[in-house]
Parts: sequence; C-alpha cells; structure tokens
Amino acid sequence: MKDALGAPQSVLVLGGGSDIAMATLRLLVKVRVRRVVLAGRDPDALKTAVSELQDLGAERVDAVRFDADDTASHAAFFDDVFSSHGDFDVVLLAFGVLGDQAEAEADPEAAVAILHTNFLGAASAGLHAARRLREQGHGVIVALSSVAGERARRSNFVYGSSKSGLDAFFQGLGDSLVSTGVKVLVVRPGFVHTKMTAGMPSVPLSTTPEDVAAVIVRALQTGAELVWAPAPLRLVMFVLRHLPRAVFRRLKV
Repeated sequence: MKDALGAPQSVLVLGGGSDIAMATLRLLVKVRVRRVVLAGRDPDALKTAVSELQDLGAERVDAVRFDADDTASHAAFFDDVFSSHGDFDVVLLAFGVLGDQAEAEADPEAAVAILHTNFLGAASAGLHAARRLREQGHGVIVALSSVAGERARRSNFVYGSSKSGLDAFFQGLGDSLVSTGVKVLVVRPGFVHTKMTAGMPSVPLSTTPEDVAAVIVRALQTGAELVWAPAPLRLVMFVLRHLPRAVFRRLKV
C-alpha cells in the first residue's frame, strides 16, 4: 500500500535483470519503496541486484522465477507472488528482446520468437497483473514500450511491430481499468544504452537507463499515463508518424 504521501512502497519487476528496471528501482528505493520482488528466468543471476537494493535501504528484496514466454504459467505465478508477498503498488514490465532483423526476415520462427516475447508474453502478464491489482483495488502497471512502435521502420519492423502491439494493448488495458483504482503507465524510450544495445551505433537523442528511470519515477508521482524518454522524441515521432509513406520510405531508418 502507498504511504501517506502517495509514494509506492512495493514493486514487482518482471524482467528483473533489465538495466532500466534497476535504474528505476534505485530511485524508488531512495524515495520510499521498501519491498521489491525481482522476477526473471534465472533468479540466481539476480543475486547482485538483490544485494544492491538491500544496501540502498530496501527492507525485503526477493528474486523469483518468471518466464515471459511460458504464458501457461503466468496465472499461477501471479497468484503465488501476490499471495506470498502481499499487495504491490507497482508492477513493472521490463522484459523484452531486440532480436536480429536480418535473421527474423530469413527465419520466420526467429521473428515469431520476438513477437511472442515482446507482445504475447507482455499481454499475458499485463492481464494477470491487472486481475490481481483490480482485486486489491489499487496499483500501477508500468509497461516499457518503445518509440520504435510508433511507426514500423524497415530496419527493425519485427521488433517495432511487437512494440506497437504492446503499446496499443496497454493503452487499451489502461482505458479498461478506469474507476478500478488501477492505472497503466506506458513508457516510450528511444535508443537506450543498455546491455541489449551494446555494440550498436548511437543515434540522436540517445538516452541512458538512469534518464529513463527519472522519467518513470516522475510519471508515477504525477499520475501520467503515457511518457516519452527523452521528452523531445514526442515531437520527432509526431513528425515521422505523419510523413507520407513515399517520403518515409526514402529515409535511411
């Protein structure tokens, strides 16, 4: 339950190894968060993150197993984690894969794997999270989308389309939860320097996990439902989204 000042005190992270998730948790723990559950495919790999958050002041930090692709296990996972750890003020969906566009075009199964994780896995997790948050009567689902989803580009249209589906899904989910006490925050980062993008050339308006985290925490404080990181990307993507297709095709993006 949020404290008297409205600050979250408990967070469940799906994709506990995410750089953006950890940067967000560092800020939240410094504010008021006291209970954290990090969920990922390999809980042992999250031990360092658990120790760090405890050192920062979190009273209880646990690592549990969660497989985004195993959607059949999601119902049991959410029932167990909520029963074992109590209410959560924030559920952060931070898992996802970038994949390789060339491989995805050559091998449809590789494309399906990207779509399954980024869209189907997220949609399943989002619905189960919403069910449990609705039952407790409060909470925020934070979904990490991407500006890549605002208009699919030929250079990464498989990843972009998976994020486009995720973005639309969570906006709709947020609309369906009006008046339940539960909200959805969709976050649209641009190119973020993380483990997932290591070795890739930087682009204009690139950002860091720490900067994205600051946007997320501020949005939680203000009650925003859709944010860009960094903010100028909102205007950039507005222009790109409305370019005539013939013009858009000429761009090297």
